[in-house]
Amino acid sequence: MDASDVSPQVVLSAKLRLLRMHYEAGVGHIGGNLSALDILLCLYHRVLQPCDQFVLSKGHAAGALYVALWSAGRLAEKTLGEFHQEGTLLSAHPPPHGIDDILFATGSLGHGLSLSAGLALAKKLAEQPGRVYCLMSDGEWNEGSSWEALIFARQQQLSNLTFIVDCNGWQGFGSTREVADLHPLAEKFRAFGIAVREVDGHDQTALRQALGESTAATPSGIVAHTRKGQGVSFMENRLEWHYLPLTQSLYSQAIHEINQACGKNFVQP
Repeated sequence: MDASDVSPQVVLSAKLRLLRMHYEAGVGHIGGNLSALDILLCLYHRVLQPCDQFVLSKGHAAGALYVALWSAGRLAEKTLGEFHQEGTLLSAHPPPHGIDDILFATGSLGHGLSLSAGLALAKKLAEQPGRVYCLMSDGEWNEGSSWEALIFARQQQLSNLTFIVDCNGWQGFGSTREVADLHPLAEKFRAFGIAVREVDGHDQTALRQALGESTAATPSGIVAHTRKGQGVSFMENRLEWHYLPLTQSLYSQAIHEINQACGKNFVQP
């Protein structure tokens, strides 16, 4: 794992590109993409090794995954420009084929950890190196399948498995506390015998350190505390930005705020 942090320039460039991609496509899911993007940038720039595997369980953050792959040089600009277009590989949720870095189609929540546990068990049985990382939403822990996967992973002692929860406090129909309160998630995971760390999900140093290879004999869990719509005032912690697309005026405001928040005035990529 790289011991340095993802540079502020890389983070800014990725956030601007994410906003432009969604604006040009006229599609939503921007809030949850912004909460997950810092985690994905850390994974693809500083953590993942050739022998590792990654599963995006919260498939509605596909835009952030595509931008992270683009930022790391693993997805072409031309391909990124086809996001959500007719016949594109870059659909609203990760596709089942066509992109080597995407192992599974996801979007129906609650299945990513099961898939990841299967990959980790296969590595363990075949005595293969590498870890499996899975990025989940906090809302999908309402799904019983997530807890079944956790029980399985703990029972099989899948120490080569790390799951990260993008804990932004919101889901499709309200806050996670309003819909089905499981707070605090970290304590629930520890009750299952999981080694858990809690971090600021927008702090690159904290993310890099937490995502370092675990020495625990069990699966590792990271609860990354994030903000839905992070960096854009009218999106932060607002349910409607799970759905809404950007208008031209709101897009201009979002670009301005992201530039201001990063303390620079880079030209939009």
